[in-house]
Amino acid sequence: MSVTKATIVFGGPSAEHDISILTGLQAERVLSGAGVEVTCLYWARSDKWFLVPAKQEARDFLGGEPKGSKAVEFRLGTEKGDGFYTVGGFGGGKRLETGPILSAFHGGAGEAGGIQWLFELAGLKATGATPASAALGMDKLAFGAVMLNAGLPSLSRELLSRYAAPSFEGPYIVKPRFGGSSIGIEVVDDYETGLALLNTSPHLRAGAVVEPYRPDLFDLNASVRTAPEIAVSDVERPLRSEEAKMYDYSAKYVHTDGLSSSPREFPAQVEESVTKQIKDLAVRVVELTGLTGILRIDFLSDGKGEVYINEVNSIPGALSLYLWPDTPASEVLTSAIAEAEKHVPQVTRNFEEGVALKAAGGIAGKLTGLS
Repeated sequence: MSVTKATIVFGGPSAEHDISILTGLQAERVLSGAGVEVTCLYWARSDKWFLVPAKQEARDFLGGEPKGSKAVEFRLGTEKGDGFYTVGGFGGGKRLETGPILSAFHGGAGEAGGIQWLFELAGLKATGATPASAALGMDKLAFGAVMLNAGLPSLSRELLSRYAAPSFEGPYIVKPRFGGSSIGIEVVDDYETGLALLNTSPHLRAGAVVEPYRPDLFDLNASVRTAPEIAVSDVERPLRSEEAKMYDYSAKYVHTDGLSSSPREFPAQVEESVTKQIKDLAVRVVELTGLTGILRIDFLSDGKGEVYINEVNSIPGALSLYLWPDTPASEVLTSAIAEAEKHVPQVTRNFEEGVALKAAGGIAGKLTGLS
């Protein structure tokens, strides 16, 4: 399927807001360069939406929406159709013909299922997985449980609870339960220190998980594309400094020019059996979660034989384009967009409309015995 028109959405209410902007702007350059008519919609920190002029730079967003941006609104239940509208007086405005949507959100409601449900309700075709699979991918506790229940190699992961200590000894890695893969992560020696973080870290307000800290393991990543057919990239090993305990946000984005230029081995110099195991496990992760599009799956390994599934990123930084050096970036993005255009919305209607209501009788009778 040829892609001639697309809308890129980025920003959003998330700690990864800035990285989402960078991903969105990169995607715009790639698609525009391939002859696709691109519209950019920016979800500002103020929770307002803006139609952004083409070819913006990262610095243009330092003060919020760039100059020349136009306010838009997301509307449901309108006579002109659901979706995005320019703002023009009470009930006014023109509906935007977005075409398929490429989601460049990271974290928050943009990656965890919230915006996916809005798009589903509006009948908009968008990348970024289904609402249910997106939510599963963002919930580290649920995702880890699914992997372990399927018998796949994963480290123990439990809720950091105020009422029950973990079933395994420290030291621990403490992670936001619903955050991204690198923000708000700490290594602590004991349970009490982990509990203290619940009170002090703004990234743990929605809960946290703990897992064993294994300094002998290091990070390995692979990207998965589910269109035009499932494919797994070569394995990447992000490199961290000797004193760093983990590959964090600063190492990825702050002290480099971004993921593509951060220190790494690509392909990773590990045993061939490790590479094969990672590629096999990546396919199983996709199968179990139902995620689609362009993903990045993070693993932990000793590089010899041990491999553990760590996390999945349903909308990875830079959309993992740097992990597909032998495939044109435009092909990676347009394949995902074309796949999204074929998506059948999950919104359902009543199976037998009115049957249960007619059979119910009076509500007063239903209240008998209730107090």
